[in-house]
Amino acid sequence: MKLYRKVENAFERFSSVATKVLGNSVTFIIALILVLLYFTDKRVQQQPGNKTIMDVIFAVTFLSIFIIQKSVNRFSTALHLKINELVAAHDKASNRMINIEEKTEEEMVELSKHYSSLAGTIKDEEGNMQASKSIEHVLEKKEKQTDTPTE
Repeated sequence: MKLYRKVENAFERFSSVATKVLGNSVTFIIALILVLLYFTDKRVQQQPGNKTIMDVIFAVTFLSIFIIQKSVNRFSTALHLKINELVAAHDKASNRMINIEEKTEEEMVELSKHYSSLAGTIKDEEGNMQASKSIEHVLEKKEKQTDTPTE
C-alpha cells in the first residue's frame, strides 16, 4: 500500500508538471519551431503527397495539444480563483476549500467522505438539503464524538 501511495504521489507531481509545461507558451513556440524545421528538411519535401498530408495532419494535431492545454489551464485557473473568492467571502464556508486543487487525490477523497457525511447529517437533523452548513460542522462533530468517552 505504501508503494502504491508513493507511485500515486509521483504520478500526481508528474502530471502537474506536465500540465504546466504543455500549457506554456514557450513550449508551444518550441514545438512550432520543431515542426517548421521538420517540414524544411529535404527528405520530407521529397516524399509522396499522401505522406506529406499525413505529416501535416500530425503536425496540426501535435500543435493543437499545446493550444488546448493552455486554454484548459487558463479556464481552470479562472474557475479556481472565482470559487476561492466565493469560499473566502462566505462566512459559513470552510477556508479548507481554498486552493483545494493543490491537495493530493487522497486528501480530496477524504474531504469527499466528509461532505457525504455532512449531507447525511443535514438530512437527519433538518430534514431538508437546503440548510447551510460547512465541512467544519462535520469535523467538529467528529472531534466531539472522539473526545467523549463511551460507556
